[in-house]
Amino acid sequence: MSTPTRRWLVLVGIVALAFNLRPAAVSVGPVLDDVRAGLDMSAAEAGLLTSLPVVAFAVFGALASRLARAVGPHRVVLGSLVAVTVGLTARSQVEHVGAFLLLSLVALAGMATGNVVLPALVKRHFPDSVGRVTAAYTTSLAVGLTAASVLTVPVSDDWRTGLALWAVTAAVAALPWLGLLGLDRGARDAEREEGTPITLAQVARTRLGWAMALLFGLQSLQAYAIFGWFAAIYREAGFSGTTAGLLLGVITATSIPTSLVVPRLAAARPDARPLMVGFVVCYVVGYLGLAFAPAPGAVAWAVMIGLGTASFPFVLTLIGLRARTAAGTAALSGFTQPVGYLVAAPGPFLVGLLHDSTGSWTVPLLVLTGLTLPLLAAGLVAGRPAAIEDHVR
Repeated sequence: MSTPTRRWLVLVGIVALAFNLRPAAVSVGPVLDDVRAGLDMSAAEAGLLTSLPVVAFAVFGALASRLARAVGPHRVVLGSLVAVTVGLTARSQVEHVGAFLLLSLVALAGMATGNVVLPALVKRHFPDSVGRVTAAYTTSLAVGLTAASVLTVPVSDDWRTGLALWAVTAAVAALPWLGLLGLDRGARDAEREEGTPITLAQVARTRLGWAMALLFGLQSLQAYAIFGWFAAIYREAGFSGTTAGLLLGVITATSIPTSLVVPRLAAARPDARPLMVGFVVCYVVGYLGLAFAPAPGAVAWAVMIGLGTASFPFVLTLIGLRARTAAGTAALSGFTQPVGYLVAAPGPFLVGLLHDSTGSWTVPLLVLTGLTLPLLAAGLVAGRPAAIEDHVR
């Protein structure tokens, strides 16, 4: 296989993989009531189901970089897509809650593993185009998330078909990686040339590692709170269910164009801190507008909040930019994402608790506004030009 052909195949594989890194988690939400009825699922079991993505991101994400070193990153990606395909297909056929939860975890484990390995593959194959390739795959990820949220119900007659649909896209995404398995020998040779690999424990002893993890976690907390509660916030503000869904759609749809633009901007300048300031300003304006004047500027506030969520492709780009080598990127990704998801996990629960205790969404929105301050602090540290290899050594 010629070098240009291989690069194109890797690029297609990366974009296809990214498309499948969210449907296993978000496709359940639109049909959750039907799933509960069909499997006679209790409220506690439904709560466990909704918490499984965070568990998978934290546990299997932490193991991904070590697994990639042991068997090769390209094999790990193929295995992750096989796990997604098998998990999604099988869970759509089972009749028992326990089996459904276990198979969901299989699919989510594949998704979590692919999440962590992906930035390192971008760094290895496209070291001089991190911004452009990250823009391509974060946009694909955003499209996959939106598609799974919007299409699971309309394209199927029942919840089983709707959930199984996303196994097909995962199976298709696995095809390019069948032709890339031979690259793992070259990946191991490159790692030997780079020297002793960086461990997660070494990253955990650096200021940059923790800044990246907190940046990832705090932006994920904001995103989970938005996806989990903002439809209810709009409803309580007086909007109809349809309008509330559309306004939430404005927020999520904003992530598609920003995913194209933000990685390029972050990669084009050594100092990315001005971008971080811009994201936080957008969050603050959107949250305060929604808290104190929800109706007059509803669309404007939704757009501003959507621009704030562009901190997600921003931090994914930084994972590739804050390391010199693919091995360093893998270690930084393997620490940043699992720890970040643990930081984010309590967010939606605490937002709901604040609403229940105050009887209003104003306090939760003000708390989310306040949490942009530590988000900014982490972003200002991570946004400085640096390399994790220098911090470790």
